[in-house]
Amino acid sequence: MPLARSLSMTSLNGLPQWEDEELPVEDLLLFEISWEVANKVGGIYTVIQSKAKTTADEWGENYFLIGPYFEQNVKTQVEFCEPPSAAVKKAMDTMKSQGCQVSFGRWLIEGSPYVLLFDIGSAAWNLDKWKGEFWEASSIGIPFHDQEANDAVIFGSLTAWFLKELSCQFDDKPNIIAHFHEWQAGVGLILARSQKLPVATIFTTHATLLGRYLCAASIDFYNNLDQFDIDKEAGERQIYHRYCMERASVHCAHVFTTVSQITATEAEHMLKRTADVVTPNGLNIKKFSAMHEFQNLHSMYKARIQEFIRGHFYGHLDFDLEKTLFFFIAGRYEFSNKGADMFLEALSRLNFLLRVHKTDVTVIVFFIMPAKTNNFNVETLKGQAVRKQLWDTAQSVKEKFGKKLYNALLKGEIPDLNKILDRDDITIMKRAIYSTQRHCLPPVTTHNMIDDGNDPILNTIRRIGLFNNRTDRVKVILHPEFLSSTSPLLPLDYEEFVRGCHLGVFPSYYEPWGYTPAECTVMGIPSVTTNLSGFGCFMQEHVSDPAAYGIYIVDRRFRSPDESCNQLTQFLYGFCQQSRRQRIIQRNRTERLSDLLDWRYLGRYYMHARHLALSRTFPDKFEMEPSAPPKTEGFRYPRPSSVPPSPSVSQPSSPHQSEAEDEDEDERYDEDEEAERDRQNIKSPFSLGALPQGKKKQHGEYRN
Repeated sequence: MPLARSLSMTSLNGLPQWEDEELPVEDLLLFEISWEVANKVGGIYTVIQSKAKTTADEWGENYFLIGPYFEQNVKTQVEFCEPPSAAVKKAMDTMKSQGCQVSFGRWLIEGSPYVLLFDIGSAAWNLDKWKGEFWEASSIGIPFHDQEANDAVIFGSLTAWFLKELSCQFDDKPNIIAHFHEWQAGVGLILARSQKLPVATIFTTHATLLGRYLCAASIDFYNNLDQFDIDKEAGERQIYHRYCMERASVHCAHVFTTVSQITATEAEHMLKRTADVVTPNGLNIKKFSAMHEFQNLHSMYKARIQEFIRGHFYGHLDFDLEKTLFFFIAGRYEFSNKGADMFLEALSRLNFLLRVHKTDVTVIVFFIMPAKTNNFNVETLKGQAVRKQLWDTAQSVKEKFGKKLYNALLKGEIPDLNKILDRDDITIMKRAIYSTQRHCLPPVTTHNMIDDGNDPILNTIRRIGLFNNRTDRVKVILHPEFLSSTSPLLPLDYEEFVRGCHLGVFPSYYEPWGYTPAECTVMGIPSVTTNLSGFGCFMQEHVSDPAAYGIYIVDRRFRSPDESCNQLTQFLYGFCQQSRRQRIIQRNRTERLSDLLDWRYLGRYYMHARHLALSRTFPDKFEMEPSAPPKTEGFRYPRPSSVPPSPSVSQPSSPHQSEAEDEDEDERYDEDEEAERDRQNIKSPFSLGALPQGKKKQHGEYRN
């Protein structure tokens, strides 16, 4: 038997590297398989797309992504080319010779990874045969009417076929690692294992099927994890075959990973296997060369949102836009899973608090959640037209005024301001004022909703009475489609919109990771999340005082819904009471947390999963060292020495006390000193050395 090679890792300039020179990446091929390769459906697309550069940097020409071929996506996202590997080309040619369309190219994203795309339609004639083979391998039957499951069988069968054609060309090396994401790709894993292919397999679940369905049904999910009759629940929801596909994939994989600890707990009960590694989701962080460039972007895009607000609330613009805060929630339209129900209830309570305390702060809340619509709301379009007309009127009057003023000054005269505007100018301005008169309230939705009588957000707005009245300090706008820079209403991309807002609010009940608050964090925008989201749990673990860094974590696991709603209300009310300076300080701190979410750091968990899969698949070639699992000891931001005084932390007994605290804060806060301390905290833990003495664990005992 050949000598087993070590698989420990070390860290070089913050990037994990192979420690053993006898194990070059050239000896391995890595394939990542997902239905969302070059095909945006949900959050898995973001995971794969953002991680591609880090993985491509590590693996180079030996990294490939496998996904489905969709003409509309390929036209804009893929550049076709020849495979760099003769073995890959031969496997593709074999499949093409038997009638399957296989495309190869580079995915036009950062890192430009190679992609292998299977045309599902061209192979659909094999469906019945492949369903039979899948039945023989797993005893799982797929109903003919479930199009998504049938596509998963075709996709999985093509993947397993390709891996078989590829692996049979190799003798000793290169060894193949195949990483499958979610149940849609799982059929390929099951078939590869049943055919005993020499492939190291990893399966990642980003959310369990049954968990998402149960939480959407408003069931007390997390307190009853061990009480569910899994087969019965899956059968009642007519997803039993999908659940079986997911569970079989989990149990067939050499290594099983989840994206967060909360999902690992869920998978242990739903899928009956403990996760080997937790692989948190990251982002490809781009740092600005100027320290506070993101603050300038916030000001720029906030001004763009203010322009939209001027049009939307014309005739009711009796609040100060400089004292107006923009909150938002965004994502799939899952009313209870995404926490929109609790958010609306908290907004009702926040409105009451702001009115009772007679505050001059106004909060405008955007719901960016796609739903079925007919078209733009006529009243909303009219608002933007009125705003533009008023702007044109003001510009024309300003131009005439400027010329008269200029001529008077040239003559050395002080113009008579009563005569500088003639009667026509006054008439034009009066007509402009009359055009802003409105006999209805500003609309709560920007589009005409299909079946708005059964829309849960609109029904809740009707129940709590947030109709954008003049007396309301909280205004609501539902924008039921994703944002676009080409929109005639709000011409901003999602990233630009987020940068212009003050707070993202995501009080999710079911959120295996939560990319929306993570995206807010890397853009320097504070956010609200929960301890039932993977992101919230990750931040609780790594930041001593998350609220000081702009991460407000609502306890939805150990408190009743009413207590959680009150906690959310207090977070929102406390944020409204912060001064502008306090918000700027908080945004600086929030942006510094982005290092925690960088794939250059979080990619090490995926590296560990691959090393573990190799050691389990080829134990005679690869050996897992005890020092290999990533550790997070010391990987923690401390509480800032200077925390902006916030009403959510402590209430001053008098206004004078609050002013004194502000002055004291000016003296205590040192941005550069805090930033340097945070940089040291993020850098120190990334060397993967040996475990401290007395803490060595046996293989298989690690829990990340």
